[in-house]
Amino acid sequence: STISKDSLKTSLLQLECHFTWTLLKEHVGLEALEETILDHIKFVAEYNIRDYNILSYVCYLKNSNEEALRNLRKAEEAIQKHHPDEIARRSLVTWGNYAWIYYHMQRYEEAQTYVSKVEDTCKKLSSTAHRKIQLPEIYAEQGWALLRFGNNYFGRAKNCFENALKSEPNNPDFNAGYGIAMYRLEDWGERNGDEFTPCFEALKRAVELNPKDTTILALFALKLQRLKQGNEGERYIEEGLQKTPDFPVFLRYAANFYRKKGEVNKAVEILKKAQTLTPNSVFLHHQLGLCYRFKVIQLRKTRYTPREEVENLIQRAIFHLKTVIEKKPVFFSAYADLASVYALGRRYEEAEEIFQEVLQRKDLPCGEKQEIYFHYGNFQHFHMKSESKAITYYIAGLKMEKDSYGRKRCSEAVEKLLIEKIKSSLGDATDIGTLGLVYKLNGKKQEAIECYKKAIALDPNCEEYQNALVELQLSI
Repeated sequence: STISKDSLKTSLLQLECHFTWTLLKEHVGLEALEETILDHIKFVAEYNIRDYNILSYVCYLKNSNEEALRNLRKAEEAIQKHHPDEIARRSLVTWGNYAWIYYHMQRYEEAQTYVSKVEDTCKKLSSTAHRKIQLPEIYAEQGWALLRFGNNYFGRAKNCFENALKSEPNNPDFNAGYGIAMYRLEDWGERNGDEFTPCFEALKRAVELNPKDTTILALFALKLQRLKQGNEGERYIEEGLQKTPDFPVFLRYAANFYRKKGEVNKAVEILKKAQTLTPNSVFLHHQLGLCYRFKVIQLRKTRYTPREEVENLIQRAIFHLKTVIEKKPVFFSAYADLASVYALGRRYEEAEEIFQEVLQRKDLPCGEKQEIYFHYGNFQHFHMKSESKAITYYIAGLKMEKDSYGRKRCSEAVEKLLIEKIKSSLGDATDIGTLGLVYKLNGKKQEAIECYKKAIALDPNCEEYQNALVELQLSI
């Protein structure tokens, strides 16, 4: 019996699994993601089922279908070990992934077999379900997968965990996922000017329900640190160091906590320990790069800067940050971090190259591009000593409409620079006109009108200012 490819495709699209959850590979570094999952498998046995499921999907994205099937077999072994009484129910996502991979391998009979297994199980579990069934653990597994795919997915992840919690409000795993999703959303939102999501309560509840899970403990500590309750946060970090001294995911966050506290040596010590456990982690490379950069800035402030030590730290920072962008080319903020280290080492051409490389990327999201413009403006202003170029790049960030953290920083920097120039009487009509443009772009029409009038008084023949003034007066 030949299976109609079209009806098979229709059935496949209705399955709940990684292939139908719209997880796009352009949003992640596949190599970095694969390493993260393998590290997690090594250190957290109880979540192996979902780790092997997502690993099979990552293998498919890397065009290794045989490897993908091997990981699904490992997921099945984990299901038999952890859920011997509910094998069918716990296998729905795994079977869905099998069906899709066989379909992509053009092994349609086998694909159909797995579709049928899902359908039969759904019918047994609920008389109304055909291929889709709203099980809380499937919502949760989707939530965890979305978290793995990065900041474009945090909002969807939060919704998944909310759905899972509707059926089981006290489930520790669902609360952990929800707390992490809320933390990530808030973290990302603060950087991108989005509205604030209150993750404090969610994390607090997750910590109470998951006393052994030090990852959530660490995120709660970082949240307390942000709320200026660092001493209480540090108690949680110390508790975590006692409970899981060899769990790399916890150690990363602990290091992050100490770096933000300003205890950089302690942070480096913890990061190096974590590196012996997970040598390939992009996160660790990034954090080490930031720590060494911090130390360079500290040493530069001392009276007799030890040249050799500074040079050595700069080399290390460059090594770690280069590794980050090689392994995870979509880690956009790391490009600005690397460029800033080159600039600290007075290697201006290399800094320029890195800025150009990232600004020319077609996949650079708006909010991140604005932040890069801010850093590039700073580079022009403070390292290349070109105020005019700095103004150009700050304004380029400002002209992008998205209301983000990066835009806010561009706006503050360019306003400050122009006002200082004008006050010191080095400012000319151009600077006053440019300040008018800044006010106009920020919707401050009255201030913009004042500036354009002053600019016209200094340069009566400039049509640009005349036109801008007329346009503003008409819009009020």
